[in-house]
Amino acid sequence: MKLWMNTALLALSIVATGDAVAQTPAQAEALRAGKSFIPTRTFSAEDDRRVLEAFEGLRVADVSDGMDFVGLPNVGLMDPEIHALWKDSKDFSHRFIGIAVTARYVPTQRPHAGGGRSYEDFRAWEGKWYNELSSEPFQALLRPGSALVIDEAPDADVGSIGSANILGWKLAGAVGIVTDATSRDTDEIITEGIPLYLRKPGRGIRPGRNEIESVNRPVVVGGVLVNPGDVIVADGDGVIVVPRDVALRVAEFAHKIIEGDKAARRDLYKRAGLKEDASVK
Repeated sequence: MKLWMNTALLALSIVATGDAVAQTPAQAEALRAGKSFIPTRTFSAEDDRRVLEAFEGLRVADVSDGMDFVGLPNVGLMDPEIHALWKDSKDFSHRFIGIAVTARYVPTQRPHAGGGRSYEDFRAWEGKWYNELSSEPFQALLRPGSALVIDEAPDADVGSIGSANILGWKLAGAVGIVTDATSRDTDEIITEGIPLYLRKPGRGIRPGRNEIESVNRPVVVGGVLVNPGDVIVADGDGVIVVPRDVALRVAEFAHKIIEGDKAARRDLYKRAGLKEDASVK
């Protein structure tokens, strides 16, 4: 009798669970075709400007303290392997604060062109891949203050970022770029002085290696969720992502932290006989 009751209860539990997730055939077919469950929110340029002004002058460390203050400790801090390609210890021009525009590239399952082609034929194949499979539609979304965040297979040796396209992104308004993977032309990017945070160098081109999967959808970079419109802060300590809904509260607290830090260090500089630099002004 006891065994029967337990079996019956289990069956009822399964039925109840099934009812909770039951779908009509039409709903199931819609899901089979693919569905995103996290909506993309949009913000005006004016909204972005106000948020960026609130974060002006803040560092990753201050913002991390602000995240503690709003109850989000260790949230938003990217893997330390995501680091600045170059650093400017005088003017801190490698630092940036921006509003996330996201893109996701995925490894391809399509065959490579193969060898034995003529130069012209191979370049035509490359161009077709770039145009149809691995383009940069996100560039149309960049505006002054944007931070381009690229989710790509971290182990792929693909230089989706290079010295030419990153300069084009800067001209479109991007203040900095963060990728979970790689970049090529790193010497030239350093010379151009464009803030770039990456995991490691990459050499290969996109054709035959990856495809664009989505633009301005939630992505995961450095182990952290990034939603379009989130605030990205990057400096020598790494990268932190601030959810848009808590951004102003985080910034308010972070400013109090950095002002206290500057005041303390100004006093220490004076006692140590050091000339004040940009970090304490």
